[in-house]
Amino acid sequence: MFTKLARTGLLIAALGVAGCNDSSMKNFAPEASKPLPDKILADMKAKGMIRTSSVMARIFKEEGKLEIWKAKTTGRYEMVASYDICKWSGKLGPKYTEGDRQAPEGFYTVRPSQMNPRSNYHLSFNIGYPNAYDRANGRTGANLMVHGACSSSGCYSMTDPQIEQIYAFGRDAFQGGQTEFQIQAFPFRMTAANMARYRNDPNYEFWKMLKVGYDNFEITKVPPKVDVCDKRYVFNQVAPEGTTFDPTGACPATTQPDSLKSALNAYQSSYDAAFTGAVKASVPAPKPTIAGIKEASIVSDWSKRRARGERVPIEPPSLNSDGTLTETARMGRIDSPAGRKMAALDAEKEAKRKAEEQRVAAIEAAKAAKAQALAEKQAAKAQALAEKEAAKQQPVATASVEAAPAEPPADESRMSKIKNKLLGMFGG
Repeated sequence: MFTKLARTGLLIAALGVAGCNDSSMKNFAPEASKPLPDKILADMKAKGMIRTSSVMARIFKEEGKLEIWKAKTTGRYEMVASYDICKWSGKLGPKYTEGDRQAPEGFYTVRPSQMNPRSNYHLSFNIGYPNAYDRANGRTGANLMVHGACSSSGCYSMTDPQIEQIYAFGRDAFQGGQTEFQIQAFPFRMTAANMARYRNDPNYEFWKMLKVGYDNFEITKVPPKVDVCDKRYVFNQVAPEGTTFDPTGACPATTQPDSLKSALNAYQSSYDAAFTGAVKASVPAPKPTIAGIKEASIVSDWSKRRARGERVPIEPPSLNSDGTLTETARMGRIDSPAGRKMAALDAEKEAKRKAEEQRVAAIEAAKAAKAQALAEKQAAKAQALAEKEAAKQQPVATASVEAAPAEPPADESRMSKIKNKLLGMFGG
């Protein structure tokens, strides 16, 4: 029963605050044991991978993609599968606070204990939010996952067949001895063109930081070593012996292999030239992004009121660049005592509004009918007067015609004149 409720979206009150709540009632999960399809296994073999080799995932929000990368016998990773994300919630940008409905961005770690074969969402695994960076920056939230059922309130949701394969990749890697795998979640592919598009975005500095990790992987094709110090990510850095990375403390003096440092410098030079060209070029318009903690707090408040059963717009509010809010007019209905009471009040208000509209319309219709009847009466009266005047004029016209002397025909009058003339000539 709970599985059906989750799939039809009726658990939205609980999901609104705590991400994708994934407590489960299932006792048996055969879907968690399904092997990868033969075609994928064949592709892996052709690329020099074994079924249980280490795995890593990359997520790109704007493109709506989840990629699976696996280690080859050389130790370098290659992409073996790519999936269209069925749904992810929120906008481009990181998750700030519980209830903001943002799917996280950053570098996360999945361990065997985070895999849930008995998920309400078919299968799932918790991505590990909040991580050390999130906690150091005061970001909150829980139960952020990659799962099936194609329904998201802050998670990355896949179709059930997709999550079966993604889950199998992680399961097989753990069986092969991998103790944890990395998930890299980005707003978009961090190319020069995309970074140029979003160079004026409030999240740009955060994305520049993520790009360092992105670049490290692009160069090495090995998941980067990720640490946090001074409330920021650092990648592939080696701290002196006896020192550690303190997420909220100053970063220690670190070193990096010279070969990697040289490769990163060359990569950056090429990127800088491409970025300059992209700034001058015509590029697609940026997609909506979250306007920092302020908008996250507004959405979080909406989520809390919604979870309490209050009457709220069906979609969360959006903070515009000028500081104004955009809210949908359509209201949602939450099945709770408070929600039903608010819905009843709204229904009563709507009924009164419609009754008033009908009353005004009836008055206007009566006025129009009265005006039309008066106009018809006046038109009939005018027609009767015209007919009466016409009747009076008819006898006078007839008498005039009868009194007028009849004129002789033209030929008869001419002959009479000739006759009179001849009589005059002969003395007649």
